[in-house]
Amino acid sequence: MEVEGRVPGPPPLPPAGGGIGAELPAIPPGAARATLLGAPAEVLELDDEEDDLEVFSKDTSLAEANSFSPSMTISPSSMINQYKFEDEPELRDLFITVDDPESHITAIETFITYRVITKTSRGEFDSCEYEVRRRYQDFLWLKSKLEEAHPTLIIPPLPEKFIMKGMVERFSDEFIETRRKALHKFLNRIADHPTLTFNEDFKIFLTAQAWELSSHKKQGPGLLSRMGQTVRAVASSVRGGVKNRPEMFTEMNDYMETFSQKINVLDKIAHRIYKEEREYFNEMKEYGPIHTLWSASEEDIADSLKGVASCIDKCCKATEKRMAGLSENLLPILHEYVLYSEILMGVLKRRDHIQSELNSKIDALANKKADKDLFSEEIGKLEDKVECANNALKADWDRWKQNMQCDMRSAFTNMADDNLHYYEECLATWESFLASQTVDRHGEEDSEDRP
Repeated sequence: MEVEGRVPGPPPLPPAGGGIGAELPAIPPGAARATLLGAPAEVLELDDEEDDLEVFSKDTSLAEANSFSPSMTISPSSMINQYKFEDEPELRDLFITVDDPESHITAIETFITYRVITKTSRGEFDSCEYEVRRRYQDFLWLKSKLEEAHPTLIIPPLPEKFIMKGMVERFSDEFIETRRKALHKFLNRIADHPTLTFNEDFKIFLTAQAWELSSHKKQGPGLLSRMGQTVRAVASSVRGGVKNRPEMFTEMNDYMETFSQKINVLDKIAHRIYKEEREYFNEMKEYGPIHTLWSASEEDIADSLKGVASCIDKCCKATEKRMAGLSENLLPILHEYVLYSEILMGVLKRRDHIQSELNSKIDALANKKADKDLFSEEIGKLEDKVECANNALKADWDRWKQNMQCDMRSAFTNMADDNLHYYEECLATWESFLASQTVDRHGEEDSEDRP
């Protein structure tokens, strides 16, 4: 979405937001919102997707520390940086691990299940530790229940069910491990969320045995009910813009349209870079052994050829390490926020749908003389619903923006560190080889000059 690294600065904050923790300078109250929803940003256009990697606006720079608030706690999103359950009980009371993927083959289908281990000190849980197995469909069910219960909260994304053809085999070890990490991050982001973590369906997902979960799933709304909700939401979006939409949400929508465009371009470029790096690595693996074979037939330059082969081998290993950094640290973060952009656009549409219901009732009341008391009561309830939706989305928006900026800054910082280390390692390898050749050449010249 796992992946995280080193951001210079003071000690990390306690986790609560699913991002990568780094304590940041204090800012005056309200400054974060001014940064997030203030004047329109100067967006740098991508005229040429091949060359231009500057995709975020200057005003909303991911590296700008003043857009963060220390009052908003941020948690790590990798297993490496997980706080230990015994060490910080006062800061975290719910710890989840997704591991041990297991294949299941039946006459109908083949699927993978993952072990979900939960440790907690919360009083509403009957035990302090649970272990269950879940398949991908169970994670999808949980996400849909969270969206149903909290339509204007930002639910973390799940990895897609299907993968791009030609990228990786569906049941390969690489694909299964990538999905496991994404599922682990999904559950821990929910656990770190101040509202979603107390959702009853989330608790059932973590604690119920397979047959209990299946029974609970059957108690949900039927297909026709879900279809009705979808039809109403689509009809609302077809009607066009919402009247009297607060300016804040218009700015959010504009921001997400730009963000979605830029993050999608970044994701495509990163995948292209990784593909080219892999092609380079595969060719370099064949390049080194050729020099070794050549040295067998060239006695005078055999040592030099073997030295070249050794340098190529070392650079090959360094390239493989850098590729691993890209696939583990950068690509998952970028793609997770591609999915986040889709989720946020959906959340904004659901907020608009709630407000459109209120607007339609107000219009109906203005055109209808009878049953005014009934309409007034319905309008009062809808006004409360709209206010709750607005407040929930505003709070989650600020939280998401801070986590996104911290995740991006950490991912790009790690990538820069990896690139620097890679080129320094390769340069040192070749400089050492050149130095050895210079010494050998001088030694030969000295021996030739002697009588």
